[in-house]
Amino acid sequence: MDLSATFYFVAATAVFITGISKSGFGGGLGVMSVPLMSLYVAPQFAVAVLMPILLAMDFIIVWKYRSHWNRRVVSMLLPGAAVGLAVGGITFQWMSADVIRFAIGVLALLFVAQFVLAQRRERTPATSSTFAIFGLGALSGFASFVAHAGGPPVKGILLRQNMDKSVFVGTNTMFFFAMNAVKTLAYGAMGQFSQESISVSFVLAPMLFVGIGLGLLLHRFLAPAVFIRLVYGFLFLAGSKLLFDSAGIIWTEWIAIARY
Repeated sequence: MDLSATFYFVAATAVFITGISKSGFGGGLGVMSVPLMSLYVAPQFAVAVLMPILLAMDFIIVWKYRSHWNRRVVSMLLPGAAVGLAVGGITFQWMSADVIRFAIGVLALLFVAQFVLAQRRERTPATSSTFAIFGLGALSGFASFVAHAGGPPVKGILLRQNMDKSVFVGTNTMFFFAMNAVKTLAYGAMGQFSQESISVSFVLAPMLFVGIGLGLLLHRFLAPAVFIRLVYGFLFLAGSKLLFDSAGIIWTEWIAIARY
């Protein structure tokens, strides 16, 4: 595969932002990584490239927040996440690259809409039903498997726990560390990793450490509101571009199948 300099720039930026987000603001903004990379490569290749980087990132952040996480919240979310991971694993194998691009585009715009709506609601502690926790955990597992985009579905649950900022980041990290460990084994069993994907992962890895270092610094000194709005704006643009590029191809294929 002939990868352009533009791809490496975009992918490095995505890894950098994900490192900042996961280490400083409890994740969520990593949803833009696969949509951005999918503008240049197949989504299956993008998730394979990012998987080792995300797992290494988790090891670093788990150590940093090892004493600051809520075990009860993680245990509530894992059952639904396991179901979502299983569904993602099944569908990931038969969906074409354009269908996955379309699905990622839809998820990206849904996450942006969720973010916009959340800004308009009064943020007061509230309880969530067992069904809602299971459903959001399952959506997180599915989105995580197909696009490393499992953060936004569980943010509502985490925010309602009224946790300290460090406990919020630590709880989010522990939850996704468990999911990423399972995903790494699943991707390996499915043959998603290749010599080329691993090579690209190594090239992008330095941006991981830069992003984590800056994220830990921002966690102490900077309110995340402006940064989050900016990145969600880019996510909206990337999601819209993916939908625009993939919808026409999928529609043409469906018409061809119907005529046949």
